[in-house]
Amino acid sequence: MNVASVKIENASFVITVDPDRRIVADASILIEGDRIARVAKADDLRDASADRVIDASDMVVTPGFVNGHMHISYAHATRGIFPDDLGPEYLPNVFGLQSVMTEEEERLTSLLALTELLKHGTTTLLDPGSTKHIEACMAAYKDSGCRIITGRHVTDRPNPLNVPVYPTAEAIEITRRTIEDMDGRLSGRMRAWAMPFSPEYASDELLLACRRLADERDTGLTLHFNVGGATAEKYMSRYGVTPTRRLADLGVLGPNVTLAHGLGISRDDVDVVAVTGARVVMCPTAAVKGGAGMASTALLPEMLEAGVDVGLGTDAGNNSNLVETMRSMYLAAVLYKDGRRDVTQVPAETAVELATLRGARALGLGDEIGSVEEGKRADLVLFDTRRAEWRTLFNPVNNLVYNADGRSVHTVIVDGRVVVEDHVPAFVDEWELIQQVQRIGEDMLARTGVRFPSRWPIG
Repeated sequence: MNVASVKIENASFVITVDPDRRIVADASILIEGDRIARVAKADDLRDASADRVIDASDMVVTPGFVNGHMHISYAHATRGIFPDDLGPEYLPNVFGLQSVMTEEEERLTSLLALTELLKHGTTTLLDPGSTKHIEACMAAYKDSGCRIITGRHVTDRPNPLNVPVYPTAEAIEITRRTIEDMDGRLSGRMRAWAMPFSPEYASDELLLACRRLADERDTGLTLHFNVGGATAEKYMSRYGVTPTRRLADLGVLGPNVTLAHGLGISRDDVDVVAVTGARVVMCPTAAVKGGAGMASTALLPEMLEAGVDVGLGTDAGNNSNLVETMRSMYLAAVLYKDGRRDVTQVPAETAVELATLRGARALGLGDEIGSVEEGKRADLVLFDTRRAEWRTLFNPVNNLVYNADGRSVHTVIVDGRVVVEDHVPAFVDEWELIQQVQRIGEDMLARTGVRFPSRWPIG
């Protein structure tokens, strides 16, 4: 229910991620409309009235988490079907399965993904263009109350992934029309970006046209950017430069461009990204499950040191299998300690920033969300610390990163609206939705004939 004002009262701690990185103990937050009006000690806000008061005793409050790369529309219907050792060939199956989905099926699977994301504290996400029926999914976006960046991924070159290929002019027109139709909807909670699928499957003309559209429409551009191994060798052979340098030389990179995955970026490339002002979203959950060598080769610490805006994602529910941003936050904090054998790498505080403020900056939203500050959007997560994994509690940042997970999320607020309360989504009958999506998945597998039997007998 939307109300004019909300007061979150008597929180044990508020992790603000504000410019001073304050952690306010015994705190209260006053929300007016969709904005944070005050953050202060509970005693200082004792007399402040509100239309609704939420008792946050024994709770830790954080900014809403930001998932900068998460395919929400198709994976939940056939989640967990792919064996670990399938390798890259799972991708043609992914988009082949999606190709048979109806509008209603895609709406329901999107709604289940959003339910999971919000229940675990993710309030903002970027869906990198794989939703076919965006208009049909608008109801899911609206009902859930999420903050979403979306678009239509486009390619104009043949690819082995079953991603549709368009004539270049049509791909450009699809991008223009999508931005024009979708950007700014849902009272501003929805943004639409240009989304060429990847530099491997997009011509220079398409990449440059997408960048121009992003500039002209004051929006963003994202593309898949996993460019190590054979891809890097191909670029060096054809162009004499790395894929990152090639994009920079073309004029594609810039401060409104976000590179998803960020694997294969070399040490010299880090400087290229930093100079152009481009941003990066890394998906450690997908990288480690896919054996990408993230801890040994991906340069997240170096990008942070160079001043690159880096955020976190999870990719899809059928390759990383999980979509909880907190899991990526945890992995970001521990992978480089182990991979570099250096416990100073990516401290817990930095990991929290990656999932909140830095993640917001990686999507161009740092002025609006990502921290608990007066004037910012009221996107907040309340964690119930009356649970074993939260105790004992002295430093809430360490507990948040290393102990907790999304199961302790009690209340979630987006734009001042309570969308999860006492662990229960306020916008959907979750169990009924789960059963609907289970039936959709069974029907999709029957329609396509795609099967990956369990290695252990089921019967």
